[in-house]
Amino acid sequence: MEILHVLNRGVDKRKIFLDEQDYFRFIHDLFEFNDTKPVNNLTYFFFRQSKNTQSKDIARPYIENERFNRKRNLLVAIHAFCLMSNHYHLLLSSRVKNGIPKFMKKLNMGYAKYFNKKYKRSGTLFEGRYKSVPIKNESHFMYIPYYIHLNPLDLVSLEWRNGELKDYKKALNFLENYRWSSHLDYLGEKNFPSITQRNFLLGCFGGNRGYRNRIKEWLGEISLSEAKGIILE
Repeated sequence: MEILHVLNRGVDKRKIFLDEQDYFRFIHDLFEFNDTKPVNNLTYFFFRQSKNTQSKDIARPYIENERFNRKRNLLVAIHAFCLMSNHYHLLLSSRVKNGIPKFMKKLNMGYAKYFNKKYKRSGTLFEGRYKSVPIKNESHFMYIPYYIHLNPLDLVSLEWRNGELKDYKKALNFLENYRWSSHLDYLGEKNFPSITQRNFLLGCFGGNRGYRNRIKEWLGEISLSEAKGIILE
């Protein structure tokens, strides 16, 4: 199984998520476009959800509506994801032949169409074709999911990238309140559980508890120089 770290950002590094609805829409698209069959619902919008909402499962409208109650044939396995204001990270492997390029084409074109219509703009939203790099080295493979999930720390503690993080409690608390990644689902807290296929990585981490313990260690050990060539910054 080949696993790729995939990144794309806004053209001229512009923001591609301007409000909460945009983040929800892109997460919806991660679910919706990950299917070999044609898209069913391009006009789906989310209601505002609080952190204490009982169900945050993006698939819930499909499960509860018989019209969408069919088996999906995934193009890719989405092992991990993280959305930042002007870019996104995905960790993917193909489920079918050419699954990743097919999925990425649907994802980028679909979200750009939504964004341009909402904000009454035209033209390219992303800076060209997405970037990707295969994860071949075992140490890199164990590194990259943590790197993807730690990206939101750029918003509060940039020093994490130099291995100089001082307030670990603050960093962990921030990550546990940042909704736009698969980090919470790996902790065992349902955030967007239908988006990712987590069994493979959880088996490597030692389950949710193993992931929780290991990410604390990584905050102290992380060195971006060790992952040169796979982090796509």
